[in-house]
Amino acid sequence: MKKQTKKIKKKKEKEEKETAIQEIVNHYFYTKGLTLDEIKKDAKKKKIIYSRFTRPAKQLLELAGSVKKAKQAIDKVAKWAKSRNLDYAIETVFKKWLELDRLKPKEIVKKPFYREDPMVWSETKRRWYVIDENGRWLEFAGKEEDIEWRIVK
Repeated sequence: MKKQTKKIKKKKEKEEKETAIQEIVNHYFYTKGLTLDEIKKDAKKKKIIYSRFTRPAKQLLELAGSVKKAKQAIDKVAKWAKSRNLDYAIETVFKKWLELDRLKPKEIVKKPFYREDPMVWSETKRRWYVIDENGRWLEFAGKEEDIEWRIVK
């Protein structure tokens, strides 16, 4: 009787570990923009080889100590990588582990444009200049509302 209960307990523990690993792998795919159905579909079509992600997920779980901390680490690396247009994997979390607290997403920089030409602010002259296609700096004579601010990557 005791042997059976020990076997059942071990089996339950093993199942819990597998679900934690699956949870980490699935969370990684969620940060990539996939849903659970898409993951399953792609795994059936062999677009995703799910087993390839289980070992790094298990290692990450051991490193982080909990599923929650592992997910937080994946989130942080995902935001950092996406802001820099970089690809990332679960292994990237290992590489960045020591600097996780210092990882910050790249700041979004908005730059001024006037009629598709870039603009520059001159601190010394306290004026805006428009740079034309020939590279000449032309003094901006328009209104502040005419300046178009764009995100440039």
